[in-house]
Amino acid sequence: MPPIYDKPTTEKYDLVIIGGGSGGSGFSRRAASYGKKVAVVEKDGKLGGTCVNVGCVPKKIMWHAADLQERVHNHTKGYHIKGDAAALKFDWATFKPQRDAYIRKLNGIYANNFDKEGVEHHTGFGRLTSATAVEVTRPDGQKYTLQTDHVCIATGGKPVIPSDQEIPGASLGVDSDGFFELEDQPKRVAVVGADRVAYFRPLDPANDYAVDGTNRVKIHKSSKVTKVQGEKGKTLTVTTDKGESIEVDAVVWAIGRHALSGDMGLEELGVKLHPNGEVVTDEYQNSTVKGVTSIGDVQGKALLTPVAIAAGRRLGNRLFGPPEFKNDKLDYENIPTVVFSHPPIGTVGLTEPQARKEYGDDSVKIYKTSFRGLYFSMMEDDLKEPTMFKLVCVGPEERVVGVHILGQGCDEITQGFAVAVKMKARKRDLDDTVAIHPTSAEELVTLR
Repeated sequence: MPPIYDKPTTEKYDLVIIGGGSGGSGFSRRAASYGKKVAVVEKDGKLGGTCVNVGCVPKKIMWHAADLQERVHNHTKGYHIKGDAAALKFDWATFKPQRDAYIRKLNGIYANNFDKEGVEHHTGFGRLTSATAVEVTRPDGQKYTLQTDHVCIATGGKPVIPSDQEIPGASLGVDSDGFFELEDQPKRVAVVGADRVAYFRPLDPANDYAVDGTNRVKIHKSSKVTKVQGEKGKTLTVTTDKGESIEVDAVVWAIGRHALSGDMGLEELGVKLHPNGEVVTDEYQNSTVKGVTSIGDVQGKALLTPVAIAAGRRLGNRLFGPPEFKNDKLDYENIPTVVFSHPPIGTVGLTEPQARKEYGDDSVKIYKTSFRGLYFSMMEDDLKEPTMFKLVCVGPEERVVGVHILGQGCDEITQGFAVAVKMKARKRDLDDTVAIHPTSAEELVTLR
């Protein structure tokens, strides 16, 4: 078992990172690869951050479970696969422990990687007492201080839940973290909010929206929850400002996230924060105090795991790497992202409104198509999911500045086209690419 440190092992570290999530891991391991003495302070001992513990990983596992359930119960009939699909049941009671065990395995992999690469793992709450000192409060209340040349704030964020004063009965619901803790499967869920945690976000007008009403999902647009009534673990009644009453088994609040930057001594030290607690940083991840940097969700830019990892690695290169990396930094433009809904949505680059605002209406050319993928050809019409593709191009050369796609497989398709956008591909570059047939992705290189 890799060690968890409970005191300093050196008079001064090269780097102390507060937060053992994706960003902290990426930064610490890159710094350690350059021979630096690095300590990571994680408050609850669970390495991997939001992504591993209550985000990307458990979410995607559950997405796969839902996808398989849908295929077995709705799609096999169209392909004349015989058998009693109704006899196949999803067993939450055995699924959840297995999912949780996999998460613990990942926690262990993070710890082993730290140990293998010489990164110290300290469990406790980290607080800056100066720009070169981090006070660690252990779970048992004991304290010690790590002296360091550099400090990085990589503490991530947390979901927001309204108070009962703001919305009566709000505490009867759970946040996205709490959803993964549910021991019993809720059959009816009210998800309050419309960001990526909730279901989708308005990535582009083209995606607004074929999903309403599909897969037994009902979207209540322009509605506000005014109260929640009932008893936790039993039937809850959600009331909206439109007078609607919706009976559900669980309410999940997905109304946003705030940075975890409180009680860390940041403002006392002079580290400037945004109103929601995000650390203000420049393009090189520097805070307003020399020697203090910040990466990941806590600094409020592109709240995505690969972004935090990439920013951390580049910061490690810049601070501790060879001279050719002295100006290394992450480019926050054209970052691809996917909403793992059913069907999934992928996007990279500018939306149509953003492109028109930046380049002017006359410079923007839109290419789009909608169709049903071949996979659905054998199914009844009400089971056929839509596929929608859209290219946003600008200028006389029709440079592709945005790709927005919805449909089966779009979660995998998006990555490759993100490379094209990053390389400033033109529409004719896509036209010159030979299509792979029969696929849905071929439509993106044959659009007219």
